[in-house]
Amino acid sequence: MISPNKIKSSTFYNNLNLVLKSNKVNFFQLRLKKEKKKRKVIIAKKILRICKKNKVKFIINDDPYLALKVNADGCHLGQKDMNIKKAKKILKKKIIGVTCHNSIKLAKKALLDGANYIALGAFYKTKTKKTIYKAHIKTLINIKKSINLPVVAIGGINENNYKNLLLNKADFLAISGYIWDNKELKPYQAIRKLI
Repeated sequence: MISPNKIKSSTFYNNLNLVLKSNKVNFFQLRLKKEKKKRKVIIAKKILRICKKNKVKFIINDDPYLALKVNADGCHLGQKDMNIKKAKKILKKKIIGVTCHNSIKLAKKALLDGANYIALGAFYKTKTKKTIYKAHIKTLINIKKSINLPVVAIGGINENNYKNLLLNKADFLAISGYIWDNKELKPYQAIRKLI
């Protein structure tokens, strides 16, 4: 699961606790693109406590140094972020994942560089971030056949389409908008709809 783009109020932390209590989340990623470093540290430390309490691994987006500073479980890197080898030197044995969009070539490179998992997508239309790369179920199937790494499916995942990704061997689903920006359901209600 991925954080909303902005964390505005303390109600987020209560909602996060309720969502993680559902036992349906294995990893929680903090993804704040437009937040100052100091504030990110404060937010990350609060989230880390909630993750630990609920036995959920905490991943920081983009920033191995922040992951190290707050003692997160790992870091997720985009293609334009620090390379995996450098991140591994900083984070040692912590989890490192890499976005591979829709590319078998990038997935194989991530495997060779020592990534712990890869993320593919966007599989569906999403408002959480601008969609430049579109992944298809066929991409997922081909990558699962050719590399032995856990695959996280990303992009526009909701209660209507998530099963198709799991049936086609996605190991994890990165969900954000459906949980945090759902007009009909509170976050803990939204997560419960996913079996």
